[in-house]
Amino acid sequence: MQKKDNLKIGKHIIKSRLIIGTGKYKNFKQTAEAVKASGADMVTVAVRRVNILDKKKPVLMDYLNPKKIIYLPNTAGCFNSKDALRTLRLAREMGGWKLVKLEILGDKKTLYPNMIETLKSTEVLVKEGFEVMVYCSDDPIIAKKLEDVGASAIMPLASPIGSGRGIKNTLNLSIIINNAKVPVIVDAGIGTASDATIAMELGCDGVLINTAIAKAKNPIIMAKSMKHAVIAGRQSYLAGRIRMQEYGSASSPSKGLI
Repeated sequence: MQKKDNLKIGKHIIKSRLIIGTGKYKNFKQTAEAVKASGADMVTVAVRRVNILDKKKPVLMDYLNPKKIIYLPNTAGCFNSKDALRTLRLAREMGGWKLVKLEILGDKKTLYPNMIETLKSTEVLVKEGFEVMVYCSDDPIIAKKLEDVGASAIMPLASPIGSGRGIKNTLNLSIIINNAKVPVIVDAGIGTASDATIAMELGCDGVLINTAIAKAKNPIIMAKSMKHAVIAGRQSYLAGRIRMQEYGSASSPSKGLI
């Protein structure tokens, strides 16, 4: 019997290796339906964009019970260390969250991460007792530095946020995976189920997906698709692929022919 293949991030054990973002959906009802279809145990929540003041408007917690699913507060929309630190400290005060996702963007056009600010902020947050999952570039050197300062998970982009272009640099991603002693989770750029499978077959510990599901023509079906894609990719990685060869190799025996 195969042992349970759970994902461990910091002190947290997660059954599903698919993490879902909660932005861009038509409404909270659709968000909750997609999360259920995906089988995800963890969802990201943009602290700066969530409704916490207007009690007349619906709140995400009315649809996704934080006692049954792990909320991962993130710093989406932050462009400097000061704003990111303030946002996550607020999240800790609001809900006691210490497992957080750090995301500091470099500019509004590419949405690439500002790694100077990100590295600095990671170090501060770790010292303050946070477990930090870090959105980063696909640079193996910076990924290792993030781990060295205490990041709980490294989250390199596959391609620009929301672009749906899939994994553009499998070599760098493979290097990051091979060098890491903490989970590596592809974050940003996944467009379809095959992208998620490729990420998992490379050896990623998980994928984080938002736009590819939320903006699909049918988000619920896409969420199910991503669930199966992640499972298939993980199983394929664990099984171990065959060695690639230059020439063909017959699958039937060469002896005892009729």
